[in-house]
Amino acid sequence: MRRLIDIHTHHPHPDIISPRMAGIHPWNAERDITMPNFEECDIVGETGLDYQCPTDHTIQQQLFEQHLKAAIEWDKPVVIHNVKAIDDILRILGRYPMLRGVVFHNFIGSLQLAETLLKRGYYLSIGQRSLRSPKTRQVIVSMDISKLFCETDEAPSESIEEVYMEVAKLRNISVNTLLDHIENNYKTLFDKDPLLG
Repeated sequence: MRRLIDIHTHHPHPDIISPRMAGIHPWNAERDITMPNFEECDIVGETGLDYQCPTDHTIQQQLFEQHLKAAIEWDKPVVIHNVKAIDDILRILGRYPMLRGVVFHNFIGSLQLAETLLKRGYYLSIGQRSLRSPKTRQVIVSMDISKLFCETDEAPSESIEEVYMEVAKLRNISVNTLLDHIENNYKTLFDKDPLLG
């Protein structure tokens, strides 16, 4: 069986292709944590803003910008965590147009928001939480498949196979066809073949 790509997971598995991440989560922005070595990672993050957590917004924004600068320095894509902070995230991202790529993980949102992100060339990653949102399911049906990824995020019990099956069903395509597209998206984002590491 072909190996599936899980663009964002906290539980890598040898049978699944997953980029190596490095970053400090916005929840931890106020903690005294040394920035990781980004040279060894494939993707910076997850990073972004979470305005539902008690961490100071200004400190989160400063950490977010440090990640974006590192991503540019090392020519790495970024994976974005967004909770009720999309306006500030888009404002800050707008200052870094030279980023290699931007992936909004566990995307949940309207067709209008998806259109805004896709027009900027950003990718949307779909997980189980995304699939539970009726408005996001509408996005999955109609979005540009060349900007689509699938993920399991932090839940070890979630199955990337189930995410692929549900997304393929919504798109009315086979899982293999979906994987063809996602492999191409991976090659574009990272400029390397996922099967070659």
